[in-house]
Formats: sequence, C-alpha cells, structure tokens
Amino acid sequence: MMDRIIELAPQINKALGQTFYMMFWTLGAAGVVGIPLGTLLYLIRPGSVMERRFPYLVLDAIVNIVRSFPFLILMVAIIPFTRLVMGSSLGTRAVIVPLSISAIPDFARLVEQVLVEIDRGVIEMAKSVGANTRQIIVSVLYREGRSGIVGAITMITVSFLSYSTVAGLVGGGGIGDFAIRYGYYRYEPAVMAFTVALIIILVQIIQTLGRVIGRALDKRI
Repeated sequence: MMDRIIELAPQINKALGQTFYMMFWTLGAAGVVGIPLGTLLYLIRPGSVMERRFPYLVLDAIVNIVRSFPFLILMVAIIPFTRLVMGSSLGTRAVIVPLSISAIPDFARLVEQVLVEIDRGVIEMAKSVGANTRQIIVSVLYREGRSGIVGAITMITVSFLSYSTVAGLVGGGGIGDFAIRYGYYRYEPAVMAFTVALIIILVQIIQTLGRVIGRALDKRI
C-alpha cells in the first residue's frame, strides 16, 4: 500500500493544492459577502434594530431558494454564468463560482443566527448611550458574536470541503476527485482508504482549530 501511495504522492499533493485553492477563494467570498449579508438579515428582521419587514421577506426568500438547491444541480444550472465570469465552465477556477454562490447564503444564515442569539439587553444598552448603527454592528454585534462566527466559519469550511469533492465532474480536481479517479474507477481500495483518512484528518484539524480559536474568543469562558 505505502509503495503505491508514495508513487502517487505528486498527484496527491496536486489534489490537495487544488482543494486548498478552491476552499481559500470560496471561504473568502463567503466571508466578504456572507458576513455583511448575514448582518443585514439580522438588522432588518422583524423586531430587530432596523426592522424592514418587506425587504427582509424578499432577501430571506432569496437566501432560502439558493440554499435549497443541491450543489450538483446548482453547479450544472449556472454553467452559462460560470463561463461568463471565468471564461470557462471547466477546471479548478470555474468550480469556485458555484461553490461561492452556494457558500454565501449558507454562511449568511449562520451569521444571522449567531447575531440573533446575542442578548438584546447589550444592544439596548449601546443604543441608550448614543451608539449609532455602525458602532452597534462593530462594537456590539461582532464583538459579542465573534466566537459564534468562528464556529460558523468552521462549520462552513467542513461542509464545503465535502462539496469540493464534486469538483471532479467539471474537471476541477481536488482530493475528492483524486479518491474517485484512483480509488473507485481504478478499484484501488487502499488508495481510497488513504484518501478518506486524509480527508478525516483535515476535518479534525479544521474542527480543532475552530474550537480552540472559538474558545479563546468566547468572553463567557
């Protein structure tokens, strides 16, 4: 088994690099767009700081619709858009588009739920001393919810690590595609087992880092 793994080491390293590349840009897009979107959902939800019932219902429906799409169907459905943005619907770069579109609403919803759980008394106290909306967002919401947001990042990272395994269907590569090509199509159970173990290790590392950082930022501990 080890001889075969050593022989395939260059392909494994390439697959890991492709996976990290996809995850880096996907999580970056989820953070840059998802955090503001989740914050907006919280601010305008009924009973919140800037309640706007109709805009919230529209935005909430859009988020739910995108989240309801199975990733494989979404990836195929937006091929024309992916081709328009990336110039191609195939390859590692192309997969980032559907991954990001799927990750943004998921992460936004998680951020919204984290903010909902913040004690309203803290927000009311900030308002009573004259804090404006920006100050409430930065100094209260994000400060109080930072541990939960780290947990949301951890959750979305683990979820989309598994989503990235579908990348092989459009030539995106990645560790999941490697497992399918070498472990399944070529019927090499040892390679499949090694790849699955590698993915499990990656997930455990991500979860451990997320837990440690989250606990460090949790002011309740």
